[in-house]
Amino acid sequence: MKHRSQGRKFGRVRSQRKALIKTLMGSLIQYEHITTTEAKAKELKSRIDRVMNMAKKIADPERKISIIRTLSSRLPEIAIKKFLEESFMKRFEKRSSGFVRVVKLPARKSDSARMAIIEFVD
Repeated sequence: MKHRSQGRKFGRVRSQRKALIKTLMGSLIQYEHITTTEAKAKELKSRIDRVMNMAKKIADPERKISIIRTLSSRLPEIAIKKFLEESFMKRFEKRSSGFVRVVKLPARKSDSARMAIIEFVD
């Protein structure tokens, strides 16, 4: 039975899944929009919302870095620097959730995977 099971497995073992999510989060923060499969975008949306809410609540930059690293399994340094920028976080002052949107695209031709764009909402 699948009671209380959460998250998607993506056909990967745990370490590969963590690395995948880490790189997706880093790319999304760095480039502010990425194209990926729909399942990966939906999983990434919930994780980004959690990290953004924690980052908004904490004022101390040192504590913010440690919380972001803990929640996101060690984001790349470029992504953490962008999180700490005042202009990046200022865009989301009035929002309590829904920091990113998932826009569905047509299926990929090669394997018919459902694709989506995930991007930050302004």
